[in-house]
Amino acid sequence: MRKLFQYGGIAASIVLIAFGIGAIYMGIDGRGYVRDNLAAEKIVGTEDSTIPGQLVDTGAEAQAFAKVMREHTLESTGGKTYSEMGRFLDANGKDTNDEQAAAINEQTGKPVENGLRNLWVTETALTTALNTAYFAEQVALFATVMGVAMLLAGLGFGVLTFRALMPAEQREEGRAKASPSAAVSA
Repeated sequence: MRKLFQYGGIAASIVLIAFGIGAIYMGIDGRGYVRDNLAAEKIVGTEDSTIPGQLVDTGAEAQAFAKVMREHTLESTGGKTYSEMGRFLDANGKDTNDEQAAAINEQTGKPVENGLRNLWVTETALTTALNTAYFAEQVALFATVMGVAMLLAGLGFGVLTFRALMPAEQREEGRAKASPSAAVSA
């Protein structure tokens, strides 16, 4: 039974170490993937952002830029969000959801769409992508930290397994060698 526990402890230690190494690799690779893809978009922080003139190439910078985009969109719409605006514009340029009250586009014969509402659709798509980059980088960081924790736990578990399951005579010899007072009393 002792051998079963010893081999089980060793197997558990190896599995923890392997998963730890895998998680560290995946975390570092994921972080690099996010940063490479953000940099490829060549987004530069606007002057009124917390990152003026700086290339957006980290998750935190992507989140900061998404906040600025939302502010700009709110400025453009007079503080209205997508759900607060009508789908169409009337003859006076005011938004409405009433198709009958909407101005008619002479070229298409259809009601004039509210372009600012469409701006929200674009802003939402872009800020969602930027916020997803932030989230993905945070997940990568979590994976890296968890990988380190699993690696350390696996190493610690391996040490304990070898130490606790080694024969009593070997443990006593190890203690005697490690203790300086044991050498003096002998």
